[in-house]
Amino acid sequence: MKKKDGFDGQQSIVIPRKILEEQCARNELTAGLYITDMGYYPKARYHHRVRPEGVDQHILIYCVDGRGSARFNRQTFTIGAGDFFVIPRKTAHTYRADEDDPWTIYWVHFVGSASDAVARTLEHKTASLKGTVPWLDQRIALFGSIYRQLESGYDLDNILYANLCFGQFLASLLFPERFTPDTTGDSREIVATATRQMKLQIGGQLTLQQLAEEANLSVSHFVHQFKKKTGYTPIEYFNNLKVQKACELLLYSDMRIKEVAASVGMSDPYYFSRFFTRLMGISPNQYRQQRGG
Repeated sequence: MKKKDGFDGQQSIVIPRKILEEQCARNELTAGLYITDMGYYPKARYHHRVRPEGVDQHILIYCVDGRGSARFNRQTFTIGAGDFFVIPRKTAHTYRADEDDPWTIYWVHFVGSASDAVARTLEHKTASLKGTVPWLDQRIALFGSIYRQLESGYDLDNILYANLCFGQFLASLLFPERFTPDTTGDSREIVATATRQMKLQIGGQLTLQQLAEEANLSVSHFVHQFKKKTGYTPIEYFNNLKVQKACELLLYSDMRIKEVAASVGMSDPYYFSRFFTRLMGISPNQYRQQRGG
C-alpha cells in the first residue's frame, strides 16, 4: 500500500498560486526565496512519492524520527532521524517511508531567484544534497511559527514574516554549528558580566577561573558560552579591551608609552609595544603619530 498523504495528525498548507504570484514573486523582500507548500507528516506509514519529471519547486524534507529513503540525481540515500535532504526542482525522484519504522517528516516546497543557490550551497557543504543536524527544539519551534503564520491567512505581513523566517530555518540546516540557541543560561548576560569585570581590571590581570566564578559556571562551560556569543576566547577579548584602552590613552593623553603600558597592566614597555603591534598592525608610536593632528 502506497500513500501520498492522509496520515493521522498530518498538517499541510498549499498556498494559492495567485497569492504566490502577487505577494511573493513580485515582492522584493520575498522574490528571492519563498514557500509554495509545507507540512508535517507524523509516523507516515506507507508514505511513497514518485515523480518521474520532478516538480517546479525545490523540495526540502527533514526527518526527525523513524526511517526512510530517497533516490534522485542517480543516488540513493538512507534517511534517519536528524537527516534532511533537498531535491532540486525539475529533478526526477522517488522517496518513501520505511515500512517497519516509518519516518516523521517536516517538508517544504520552495522557489525564488535565490533557491537554486540554496541547493548548490547544500551540495557544496555536504558533497551531496543530504545533511544531518542535531535535534533542537528551537528549530522545530521556528518551523511551527512559519506554519502558523501561513495558516492564519495570506495578508502581506503574514507572508513576509513567514518567508523571512524560512530563510532562518534553512540557515539552521545549512549552518547548524551557528544555530545554537542558549539552553543553559543567557550568554548575553555572561558576556556582559565578564566584560564589566574586565573593564574594572583593565590595569591588571584576570584568570579564566576568576571570570568563570563570577558567572557561576565551570571554566569550560564559561569559555564555550563566551566564545559562542563573541567569537573570541575570554582572554582574547580581554586583550582586545586592553588595546582599545591603550588606543584611547595614546590618542587623548600625553602619557608616555611606558605609562600607557602600565595603565593596561603591562609593566614591560617593550612587551607592550610588541603586543600592541601584533593586534593593531602598527607600533604605539606610529599609532599616536598617524592619528595625530
